[in-house]
Amino acid sequence: MAPLVSTVSTRPPSRRRRLRATLGRARRKAAVATGVALLAAGAGVATTSTPVVLDAPNVSALEATAEHATPPPATLLPPVPAETPITTVSHTAEGGTDPGSSPGQALEGGTASYYGAELAGNPTANGETFDPSELTAAHRTLPFGTRVRVTNPGNGESVVVRINDRGPFHGDRVIDVSTAAAKEIGLKQAGTLEVDLERLPAVRG
Repeated sequence: MAPLVSTVSTRPPSRRRRLRATLGRARRKAAVATGVALLAAGAGVATTSTPVVLDAPNVSALEATAEHATPPPATLLPPVPAETPITTVSHTAEGGTDPGSSPGQALEGGTASYYGAELAGNPTANGETFDPSELTAAHRTLPFGTRVRVTNPGNGESVVVRINDRGPFHGDRVIDVSTAAAKEIGLKQAGTLEVDLERLPAVRG
């Protein structure tokens, strides 16, 4: 019996097949390079590209491009929007929030009232004991310890008080002062009145 002869072709792959295989490898490497570029853009890394002029039928040029191509600049991600200015409200160690005022600046005025003598001995919001004879006051937002000048525009009288409590929480009133402070500006007789407020610098020493 005659020996079997293999019919598998041993001819080298044609130039077209080699070119097709090389192009496939180049596409895969290009896809990897694009993914690297997108990741670099997400991390804020700048990339540059060097154009390579290719001769399509030239197999060695295609391989060189696939090996040495640098990822193109990433332009697919949306631009980062500009920061929006934010109004700062600073929290202080003394408690409360400062609504953007500064020492020596006029505050929003409004209706003032005063503590009745029956509240003497009650604890204030900062832990002190209310004393009607001291020049203190309650404000909704100013930090504890803030000094405020309260002025009665009707008679021009004013008094400087120290914030040690929170309030008032009644209607549109803006400040509650102690009995002693109310006497200084004629508030005790009126019960409530419109006042002007000014934040003063802190006392040093």
